[in-house]
Amino acid sequence: MKTFLLATSALVAFAASAQAADLGVPRSPVAAAVLAPAFNWTGFYVGAHVGYATGTSSWRFTPPGTERNTRPAGVFGGVQLGYNWQINQAVLGLEADIGLGGVSNTRFCPNPAFTCGTRVDFLSTIRARAGFAMDRALLYVTGGLAIDQFRHRTSVAATGALWGSYNVTRVGLAVGAGVEYAVAQNWTVKAEYLYHTFGSSTQAAGVGALDQISATRIRSDLHTFKLGVNYLFSTGPSAVVARY
Repeated sequence: MKTFLLATSALVAFAASAQAADLGVPRSPVAAAVLAPAFNWTGFYVGAHVGYATGTSSWRFTPPGTERNTRPAGVFGGVQLGYNWQINQAVLGLEADIGLGGVSNTRFCPNPAFTCGTRVDFLSTIRARAGFAMDRALLYVTGGLAIDQFRHRTSVAATGALWGSYNVTRVGLAVGAGVEYAVAQNWTVKAEYLYHTFGSSTQAAGVGALDQISATRIRSDLHTFKLGVNYLFSTGPSAVVARY
């Protein structure tokens, strides 16, 4: 019994001594935990894109009221620039782009003696964007102005000789949606669909016109599908630091 009491007393004394010694030692700081940085979409960006466009140009000759359609289609490529502003998970921005390529089509009209041809010399837009960011992924809708250059031609079918021409720059509406993803800290890739729609434009009859005896009224629209890459000049803070 004496041995047990002596051992217990020694153990209590040792614990008290250790606790007293520990009170005099400064506590080491807890290391900060560095979290993976949240991607920030705010900033200017520039980039390039390739795409495919398809659409319809409806030609109406008045009189006699004959209507034919050309269906321009083809591949194009271009550049874009813009600015994003992120507020929490909402991303607002502006973008302008321009593309060039071989978007064209030719068919017989208004009768088999002639052909009608439509070519889009360039496609451009100035648009607002509004999106929802999920870290490195951005889903967005977009809308604004479409500014496209159309070249319309009529030719003699048998010889290919030019009969008349009509070059016109059309201003209309562009609406669409897209998805963008940051593959690196400053690089993003995107896929985007846009619909370009324009009202009708009329060329009066006369020498050198599409039809020398009839006014020609043309209504055009285009669907574009684009893949692009952007360089974003700013992606916000490098890291988020939290302490536990």
